[in-house]
Amino acid sequence: MEEARHFIGGEWCAASGGETIAVLDPSDGQPFTVLARGTAADIDAAVHAARRAFDGAWGAASAAERGRVLYRLSMLVAARQEELAQLEARDTGKPLKQARGDAAALARYFEFYAGAADKLHGETLPYQSGYTVLTIREPHGVTGHIVPWNYPMQIFGRSVGAALATGNACVVKPAEDACLSVLRVAELAAEAGLPVGALNIVTGYGHEAGAALARHPGIDHISFTGSPETGKLVTQMAAENHVPVTLELGGKSPQIVFADADLDAALPVLVSAIVQNAGQTCSAGSRVLIERAIYEPLLDRLGNAFQALRVGPSHADLDCGPLINAKQQQRVWDFLSDAQHDGIAMAAHGEVIPEAPESGFYQAPTLLRDVPAGHRLACDEVFGPVLAAMSFSDEDEALALANGTQYGLVAGIWTRDGARQMRLARRVRSGQVFINNYGAGGGVELPFGGVRHSGHGREKGFEALYGFTVLKTIAIRHG
Repeated sequence: MEEARHFIGGEWCAASGGETIAVLDPSDGQPFTVLARGTAADIDAAVHAARRAFDGAWGAASAAERGRVLYRLSMLVAARQEELAQLEARDTGKPLKQARGDAAALARYFEFYAGAADKLHGETLPYQSGYTVLTIREPHGVTGHIVPWNYPMQIFGRSVGAALATGNACVVKPAEDACLSVLRVAELAAEAGLPVGALNIVTGYGHEAGAALARHPGIDHISFTGSPETGKLVTQMAAENHVPVTLELGGKSPQIVFADADLDAALPVLVSAIVQNAGQTCSAGSRVLIERAIYEPLLDRLGNAFQALRVGPSHADLDCGPLINAKQQQRVWDFLSDAQHDGIAMAAHGEVIPEAPESGFYQAPTLLRDVPAGHRLACDEVFGPVLAAMSFSDEDEALALANGTQYGLVAGIWTRDGARQMRLARRVRSGQVFINNYGAGGGVELPFGGVRHSGHGREKGFEALYGFTVLKTIAIRHG
């Protein structure tokens, strides 16, 4: 099998230690390629390459020039969407239609940040007579990006796109389970004219290459997307060098459905928000809170929708693909085993098609009913296609349930009552709130991030540019 190598300083490199990692196809559990197993030495080489680019050609480029490079990259990604989608689908197991959406989003991220690159302005501040005071925004320098396996292209685009737009040079450590699309984008970035060393990719395990990146003294900022547990470790490592960290962590996001909601509009969204990427999404709508007056009718409709769902290999392009690996599959099974042991009823489930290889990592979408508020199915992130249904009697109870976890990433509110919409949107503890929709189609332009155990800092949209820059104040005394 051909080895996928690091991309450091504009060159493809084997791991310094010579070791590799087998990559499994989640659809059949079989290896189909190998990755370079990155070490601290590889990370060190990548950081030094990035520093040379920042101190050299990339650091000297104007904001307009950076924007032109990113725009060319967006066009190259758009022209190769199908190639990138095929890589992403096989690597992650997600259905092709979902991978195609990810490739389109990646192109849009680079397009958005290309246009934003020369529009990040400072301010002039009123001060004492005889002074002019102004602020400017400057890049951190070399930024580290630890990218997870569930949405490699999208998370690469929203993180690296913003960092490059503001003039940083980047070192990226993608997840060992899925990084082939990101490596291909590095090639396209070089073709677009990104200077040597401005973008470096080191593959490998999190506890080796990822840890080396997080604690490297040459890194000026870390962007991490992943679990709260790993996010805590990354923060501790970065703190050794007083490096700021943007964290996008887990979620247990509620969708709150009131009796006056448009259920025809809500139903397909409630289903897709947990089935998307086999539920392996930080912002998955994994809890549905239903007003008691419509609890049974809506559960019946949800049950019918779940029973119609079909799961299979990525190339079958069904509703749902496999989970990423055996470890994640076992995690979901453990949650469902707990539900069965504790008497939580399964209302409905989908079907894994007979043609799906037995060695693949499949899990049928599952709807659980009457989940107790304090149960781990109501509080902890499953990261699989499991929807927990709960009932409430009034706004206060709905809000208590919605805020009754350690997370606070996304929330959905379904009601026609405008006053209620705003009351709950203001009181729910969440980084994003969607009213009578969920996710807004991805929303490249919409700032994204959480509160509490869902992390801190914001990615996506114009807001992300602030996180990848440092504000400098200049006070001029002129009399």
